Amino acid sequence: MGASMLFEELTALAAEGGRAVVRAVGTAFWPVTQRRAGELVGRGDAERVRAELVRLDRTAQALVPPLSGDASAERARQEGLWAGRFEALLDRLEATEQSGAAAELRALLEPLTASVGDTAIDTGNATARDGGSAITGIRNASGSHPGPSKVAHTGDAEAAGPGSTAITGIVNE
Repeated sequence: MGASMLFEELTALAAEGGRAVVRAVGTAFWPVTQRRAGELVGRGDAERVRAELVRLDRTAQALVPPLSGDASAERARQEGLWAGRFEALLDRLEATEQSGAAAELRALLEPLTASVGDTAIDTGNATARDGGSAITGIRNASGSHPGPSKVAHTGDAEAAGPGSTAITGIVNE
């Protein structure tokens, strides 16, 4: 790496930042992620930081619950929005500042990428019959989930017949 980061590296880091912001919404990581992302993009200017925090609030409102009927499209839109904000930030900085901002962005991503759990959104319906089981969401066997699981808009789960079970949401066994 020379005096400044490569364009491809900046773009990939910014995209990862956009995904991480969206992934953090509605989790225990959101308050810290929101504050750190706002401070990073606001670059120490109190007014700009406040404006970024408002944008991050809008992102959270758009995703929990999704305002549009298509949650995955809204997630993709929000990921792109934040990837663009991070990329614009990194792109406009001088090489020395750019390296520091990239390190801050990586630090913001670290707890999120280290503890990413499963996510299920807009699952279909499931029916269990004749002693079977059905889950619309996430099923974690003991110790199998690396981080917090998140579900939204899981479908209906129906059990029909003796010994059948149906669950919508998250099952930790």
